[in-house]
Amino acid sequence: MADRFQNIADFTLGTSVEDIPATTLRAAARMTLDTLGIAIGSAPMTAGVIARETARALYGAGDDAYAARMLFDGRPVSAAGAAYAAATQTDNLDGHDGYNPTKGHIGVAVIPALAAVAETVRDFSGPEALVGVTIGYEVAGRAGISLHNTVSDYHTSGAWNALGVVAVAARLRGLSAEQMRQAMGIAEYHGPRSQMMREIANPTMLHDGSGWGALVGVSSVVLAEKGFVGAPAITIEADEVAPYWQDLGRFWQMERQYVKPYPICRWAHAAIDATRALMRDHELNHTDIAAIRVNTFRESACLFQGMPDDTSKAQYSLPFAVATMAAHRRIGVEHITGAGLSDPLVASIADRISVFETERHSRRFPKSRFADVSITLTDGQVLDSGDVHARGGPEAPMDDAEVDEKFMEFAAPSLGTDRAEAIRKTVWGLCAPGSKFSDLAELLYDEP
Repeated sequence: MADRFQNIADFTLGTSVEDIPATTLRAAARMTLDTLGIAIGSAPMTAGVIARETARALYGAGDDAYAARMLFDGRPVSAAGAAYAAATQTDNLDGHDGYNPTKGHIGVAVIPALAAVAETVRDFSGPEALVGVTIGYEVAGRAGISLHNTVSDYHTSGAWNALGVVAVAARLRGLSAEQMRQAMGIAEYHGPRSQMMREIANPTMLHDGSGWGALVGVSSVVLAEKGFVGAPAITIEADEVAPYWQDLGRFWQMERQYVKPYPICRWAHAAIDATRALMRDHELNHTDIAAIRVNTFRESACLFQGMPDDTSKAQYSLPFAVATMAAHRRIGVEHITGAGLSDPLVASIADRISVFETERHSRRFPKSRFADVSITLTDGQVLDSGDVHARGGPEAPMDDAEVDEKFMEFAAPSLGTDRAEAIRKTVWGLCAPGSKFSDLAELLYDEP
């Protein structure tokens, strides 16, 4: 077990820019940009406002050495508080990236943690920032797979992405291998092992627990720095999880993340994409639709079935999402907030949608996210999509131009086109050897 942890410590603390493929670092820049776009888009939403006010009230820094400004707000709190606030607000706009084998999300905690902890250390290079992001993803992803394969319940991402946060913060702050081991043990012990399907059944601002994952991860690093001792992290050191860590540093999970085209739970995306394709390919209007049948996997079929009365339910509702796509040919923030929640056109289409679990789709989850859709037209004709995989991941990737377009769609309304465009260019510029993280930082903290 000690040798296994030492391998992980060597990877986390000793990996250099030259050790990571250029394609992996490019993927890290892509995920950083995508996550920041959702962090910006979610800042005005109620959950984000509450999270930042709570961070100010409860998680201020009594020691300036651990102070950090909150993303797109600028007010100082502790680094743990800043990571918590940004992760919580990002988690509440369900448009951030994910990784199929973990059934959850990494960047939502890792990117806010990097931005927060960066405030407590000396400036570092752009490529080093991308190395930190990559290491956070690689550690968190394997911790998530280890947890899911060794426990009986399905826990939220905060339960395991806290360990990716520890990896990022330990590297930036220069912890020793032994300090990092203690921090990993503290973070795993206190990580929020909250039950994901409870949130699916009753969607709320709790979402995927990633705000607490970020808070716990950063707090654990500070505790370990000061000498606090934690039990060994079993998702890293238990014998039964050894197979999930064997390819660390050889297989790059960073390149296998998915980008979400819509701010909706990923489990609904295959059905949304199937509906989108049928509407586009057959030049359909919503008035042509008599009924829509969705065949999907079990977890997707468990998503909220009625018309939502708040933003949380809207992001976890499959019929609402499919109806919105049929009505408007897109799904944006305006559709899952405010007047979009009571759109009479969407409600009328949702009433015509039925959802069924299909065994062949369930068998392929979580490695894949498949659904098929049948649209019955008002003239009686039935159009079938066939099996469709959700867009955005390795199975059906979005190119960099599409990721850029998505970023600008979410960022520009809050920040303005000029600042959003500057962030976009600077994130991609982190790949350049002469870049500095401060090039990006100066664009991140001031309020819109």
